[in-house]
Formats: sequence, C-alpha cells, structure tokens
Amino acid sequence: EMWREVIKVEMGQLIDYSVFKDLGPKEVAKLPQGYKIIRANTIFDVKHDLRRKARFVAMGNMTEPPKESVYSSVVSVRSLRIIMFLAELNRLDLHACDIGNAYLEANTKEKLAIVGGPEFRDFNMEDHMLIIERAMYGFRTSGARFWEHLSDYLRELGWTPSKADPDVWMKDEGDYYAYIGRYVDDL
Repeated sequence: EMWREVIKVEMGQLIDYSVFKDLGPKEVAKLPQGYKIIRANTIFDVKHDLRRKARFVAMGNMTEPPKESVYSSVVSVRSLRIIMFLAELNRLDLHACDIGNAYLEANTKEKLAIVGGPEFRDFNMEDHMLIIERAMYGFRTSGARFWEHLSDYLRELGWTPSKADPDVWMKDEGDYYAYIGRYVDDL
C-alpha cells in the first residue's frame, strides 16, 4: 500500500496545481494543432529515512531540442559565502528552504500532451487526452520557466537582483538589507 499511497499523493498534487487540461476521452478528443503526444513515467525513490516518494515525470527527451535557451543559473559558491559572511557579521538570522513542486508553479511554453494512464483513474481522467499546461519535471525548458517565474515573483515582492550575481536578490528592510541566494528551488 505504501507505493499506492505516494502515487495518489503525487497525482493529487498534479491535479491541485492544474497541470493538465482535460480534453476528454482520447477516442473523441481533438488535439490542438501543433501539439505532440509524449509519454510520462512515475519515478520511485526511497528516502534516507525510508519514506517513499513518487514523481510523475514527462519524457521530455521525446521532444525536439528547443531553439531558445533553457539555461537557468544558480547562485555561485562565492556569492553564497558572502551572504553567509554578511549574516554572521551583522548577527542576522540565516534560513534555508526548499520550494516543493517548484516547476509546477510555472507555466510551460511547450505544446505537449499525454494520455492519462491508470494513475489517473481516481481523478476520472484515465484514457483521456491531457494537455500539459505547467512546467512538469522532465521537460527540457522547465528549469528556465521556473527561473523566470520565481524572478517575476521576487520582483513583485520588492526584491531586486544583484548586479554581480543575478541569483542573489536584495531587499531594503530599513535598517539592513535582506538577501536571498537562489539555487533552482532552494533558497
């Protein structure tokens, strides 16, 4: 039952994030022009504390390499050391966090679809044509889409990227500056 439960949790999160647009049963669904059907797999892992983890991953390797850049930078080790030094020097708190299901926060520009397999049964989408609307794990461009999404969100919250390192973000808190070092989905 452990594996069944983690699959249910993973699929529930995909539904909660509105990853798919359901076009209906595959026999009658009409795929929009320019879209390609790919496959997806569920990847299983046992964590160091023996928790089970399932991740539904699109097979982005079935797509043509994108013409646009898919590069998404991360904070440099040098910048991270400076942030830690500034926190220690100024007796500021230093925190770390991980953004869960990070890629699913961002929309995708890729025109891809899947046919729902048995893992979609509980959501009444088995054998349905599903347009993928979010940057799923496994897409070639998901890292770049999430990088853009997080950058836009940080700007909305009043943060500014550093001129020296675009993955060090700063915010004037009045009597001090707060800093964020970004490493994909870790801050």
